[in-house]
Amino acid sequence: MLRLAWTRSQSTNRGTIKSGFTYDLFRLERTPTSEYNRAIGHTPVALRKPPSVLSLRTLHSRRLRTTWKASFRMASGGEGKSSPPASPTKQSNRLAQERSPYLLQHAYNPVDWFPWGQEAFDKAKKEDKPIFLSVGYSTCHWCHVMERESFEDEEIGKILSDNFVCIKVDREERPDVDKVYMTFVQATSGGGGWPMSVWLTPELRPFIGGTYFPPRNTGFRPGFKTILMRIMEQWRSNRDALESNGERVIEALKKSSAIAASADDLPPPAITVAKRCFIQLAKSYEEEYGGFTEMPKFPSPVNLMFLMTFWATNHSTAEGAEALRMSLHTLRMMALGGIHDHVGQGFHRYSTDSSWHVPHFEKMLYDQAQLAVAYITAYQVSGEQFFADVARDVLLYVSRDLSDKSGGFYSAEDADSLPTAQSSEKKEGAFCVWTAGDIRGLLREPVEGATGGATQADIFMHHYGVKEQGNVAPEQDPHGELQGQNVLIVRYSVELTAAKFGLSVEKAEEVLAAGREKLAQVRKGRPPPHLDTKMLSSWNGLMLSGFARVGAVLGDRALVERAEQAAQFLRDQLWDEAGQRLLHSCYRGEEMQVEQIASPILGFLDDYAFVVCGLLDLYEASLRPRWLQWAEELQLQQDVLFWDGQGSGYFITDPSDPTVLLALKEDQDGAEPSANSVSALNLLRLSQYTGRQEWAQRSQQLLAAFSDRLIKVPIALPDMVRGLMALHFTLKQIVICGQPDAEDTARLIACVNSAFLPHKVLMLADGDTEGFLYQRLPVLSSLRPLGGSATAHVCQNFTCALPVTSPEELRRLLKE
Repeated sequence: MLRLAWTRSQSTNRGTIKSGFTYDLFRLERTPTSEYNRAIGHTPVALRKPPSVLSLRTLHSRRLRTTWKASFRMASGGEGKSSPPASPTKQSNRLAQERSPYLLQHAYNPVDWFPWGQEAFDKAKKEDKPIFLSVGYSTCHWCHVMERESFEDEEIGKILSDNFVCIKVDREERPDVDKVYMTFVQATSGGGGWPMSVWLTPELRPFIGGTYFPPRNTGFRPGFKTILMRIMEQWRSNRDALESNGERVIEALKKSSAIAASADDLPPPAITVAKRCFIQLAKSYEEEYGGFTEMPKFPSPVNLMFLMTFWATNHSTAEGAEALRMSLHTLRMMALGGIHDHVGQGFHRYSTDSSWHVPHFEKMLYDQAQLAVAYITAYQVSGEQFFADVARDVLLYVSRDLSDKSGGFYSAEDADSLPTAQSSEKKEGAFCVWTAGDIRGLLREPVEGATGGATQADIFMHHYGVKEQGNVAPEQDPHGELQGQNVLIVRYSVELTAAKFGLSVEKAEEVLAAGREKLAQVRKGRPPPHLDTKMLSSWNGLMLSGFARVGAVLGDRALVERAEQAAQFLRDQLWDEAGQRLLHSCYRGEEMQVEQIASPILGFLDDYAFVVCGLLDLYEASLRPRWLQWAEELQLQQDVLFWDGQGSGYFITDPSDPTVLLALKEDQDGAEPSANSVSALNLLRLSQYTGRQEWAQRSQQLLAAFSDRLIKVPIALPDMVRGLMALHFTLKQIVICGQPDAEDTARLIACVNSAFLPHKVLMLADGDTEGFLYQRLPVLSSLRPLGGSATAHVCQNFTCALPVTSPEELRRLLKE
């Protein structure tokens, strides 16, 4: 319950923040059930439980034979225009001038919304009003609910507009604002989530916070209108207590969130930390279906990448074998489950049940990016084509549905859509689910040679678990949105399905593929979900890594070229050459052109770290030094803007920004890896490519700053543990001397890319002594091809083993 008696409240990450002010703001009796869902694994934000109607769904071996086509057409998406439709009955507010799809969704609310900015701050000070800050994102289910129930309500809109300065923030557009106030909400209420609702003083100090609220009182819960009236009353009669209490919480958070190390501190022992991280993950591992919680289940690529890295350095031990088993089993079960879109490709946000069956249907770019890398890594370590097919499947979805013609990638697809063109109310999953009747009508042809004259539908429904009454359990569908519907999930291997119907495996695969294609054609005629066409540097950087890594491993030039197109988009649209600053976001305009807002949002730490990582991956895929050169430029700027010269590590935002109350360093790898985790490895890789040993030292200082977290709960930072392991084992340089387009050079490069080598950097020494690499690493001039053949040198600290010229010799050398 939203309250000022915070004696029991605690942040998921920071420990308990207590207040001496115990006045109970809301007199309604408290519900006896818990206010919040438990934290999801070790993710930083617990999912807030709205009123009793909450469901986990509504909160937030099959063989794939996808043929890759290099057709990167622009996604059409639902509600594709950036501006909201004109309304004959409603007046727009100032959000109609914004470009964020989320802000535009609220442009016709009867609320006097402001975007985050000086105009709103000045109004609050001039009129001496509290600020109501509402934070969400355009594909957030409960954000839609709160808008429909409260922000579209004329009475509530008038109360808000008359008594508060109302600010609407897209958390993806302003992650700096979201992080600060989410930290406050977590610390003072024990959980968090979106929509986030926070009340601030005109000086931007928070004093009350929560998440979703029903519009009016329900049982023992106060409604949003009641909360507003009581905050207004307390602002008039108890303002000093409100302000001082909020100030105390902020000061306590400043102390509790501090992460620092002395200049001479060393990182913790990598072997000990890595083993503890493995043990903690193993304890939380769910054996039957994989994953690291019972339910809901999140993909957690950071966990899977750590486990495969742990295996790579412990492959001869029982623990290493167990780490590999956990990661491959989880990835397999996810790909077979309903969280994987078997018709439209890609992955949904998370599963609401333990078996990866019924998802929250939202699709996020950052999930696709990280899962593409995880699946192609699983292919490297296992050799199973299945995992490579899934990686291609993900990239096919992104290329078709999340790609802009400029080369950039859109942010997300919504979970909700209209069931039919005639429908007036959206439902979650409507675009993706099927009735048994749908499938019987589409796949009615009998299959030649099938037992009992089975039709395509019989085979398809058996394989994908389709039931006449629907296959979604009532507890996964409390609102009845999925009643009678089916979420496709692979229930049997193709071999078993083929055997049941007396078919060859090849024929069964043909029938299933034809069925998926027919369903895909039908889905094209359904009203599509809303497409968030905002393009973010950070998420584009992650997706850049996805295309580059998959393209390199599979030797697919089309994928590498798509990665280069994305890198060029970042350079053209999100790099301010004059100011030498990365920009955070850009937008798709009404004429499908890329647009920027009048005052562009400058890049945050995530933007720099994820783009640098993507450029390094792109260099290893393309071996074009221009991408290394830009990565070096960005890292230098990241150091200037965000490095903490006193305590080491990177702040997530520019600490000189006066509107940011807390100078935070993200200490959790969640749905996205922490930018500090990514930077730890970026710095090590760049030190090898540029010869800048100060970057290796900076990585060491960064890891030392997070020592306490790494020692006690490494499961919170599995991606940073990977960086710590790389520091311990020292990166190897694999230098291929040869002509870029020569066949023998390509064979050696393909040999390197076929193996999962987490502690290596790959370089091409092409003899261009005036080029970037030779200028940074003069030692490359001493490495030459043998006998006119492309030659591989495997070195550590540029002390090299004997050079080899054949892939077989190189493979043997890499295994040592």
